[in-house]
Amino acid sequence: MLSPTPLSLFCALILCLPLVVIVTITSPTTTIHGGSEHDPVSDFALAAKTHQRFSVKPSPLPPADDKSLLPAASRVNSRTPPGLPKKIAFLFLTVSPLPFAPLWELYFNKTPKNLFNVYVHADPTYPYKTPFSGVFAHRVIPSKPTLRYTPTLISAARRLLAHALLHDRSNHMFALLSASCIPIHSFNFTYETLTQSEKSFIEILNNEIGSYDRWAARGPDVMLPEVKLEDFRIGSQFWSLTRQHARVIVSDEKIWAKFNQPCLVWDTCYPEENYFPTLIHMRDPRNVVPCTLTHVDWNGSSNGHPRMYAASEVGPQLIVRLRNDKPRYDDAGINGSDPTLMRWRDLFLFARKFSPDSIRPLMSIASDLIFKD
Repeated sequence: MLSPTPLSLFCALILCLPLVVIVTITSPTTTIHGGSEHDPVSDFALAAKTHQRFSVKPSPLPPADDKSLLPAASRVNSRTPPGLPKKIAFLFLTVSPLPFAPLWELYFNKTPKNLFNVYVHADPTYPYKTPFSGVFAHRVIPSKPTLRYTPTLISAARRLLAHALLHDRSNHMFALLSASCIPIHSFNFTYETLTQSEKSFIEILNNEIGSYDRWAARGPDVMLPEVKLEDFRIGSQFWSLTRQHARVIVSDEKIWAKFNQPCLVWDTCYPEENYFPTLIHMRDPRNVVPCTLTHVDWNGSSNGHPRMYAASEVGPQLIVRLRNDKPRYDDAGINGSDPTLMRWRDLFLFARKFSPDSIRPLMSIASDLIFKD
């Protein structure tokens, strides 16, 4: 037998190199972030990439940068496909782990998976030591840092909407939630309430105390001429939007350019409470119910934060009281005078803020009270 020459060995090595390169490129890995064992921001992209490798007709991954992501989302169909169940997109915006994940797991338990989707925007600067699991596993979208008194919370919500629009055309309503939010009705009750509505639920308040200071927080004339003081609105940052209004938000550049500027006076700067109600009021005020379906108690608020319920306060009486409370509607209506306001009797579907240690008493009353309507 002939001994291999150096030339033949070299040729064999060259022929093997392409195989090595292909194996290296197509093997997905999890990025280590900030020294943590798990990077939640990579979850969503990793799941999508893994699915893409085995799909017959893979859909393209959403663009990683906002400048490409938002225009792509703005081009999706504004209608859900006929003949398929409408879905609710639950959008969780968090800067920490989700302390009420077990309650949400129970909320989604035994619910057909073709009725909802979950998306999480998780601030990547937080050291997530425990991976998101269960219904939240692989649902973290590519996220960016968020900071109070800045437009970054608006950007995060727009990012969530864009991913939800691109991910599933059956997403009919888009509900924004925080880590301190809990459901106060069953999934079935919430699903029927939202999917039967053709209007968005977003708090739009006019002539609120402090409106001018908020409008002028970036400078006395910065918002002009696009956003006049008479068009400026205040409302909860937590809303439930139709697919049409979700597209309005991801498509907007003109009004966003005004709100995407730094405030000169930080203690009157709450962009996330002004941008969404102002934009929807200016673009399509007739197709909204001007209230939020997320209950919050501003009595005893501190440093711009609403009251936080302690674990000792959680019980059947609290849940019943939150359910029986009524949303606030703008006294003037959405166009100066709207007689239909007198007929609205909407119910809160969610509530905040609850302390993380409230999870135990909440779980103890979940099946027998919270999820029974």
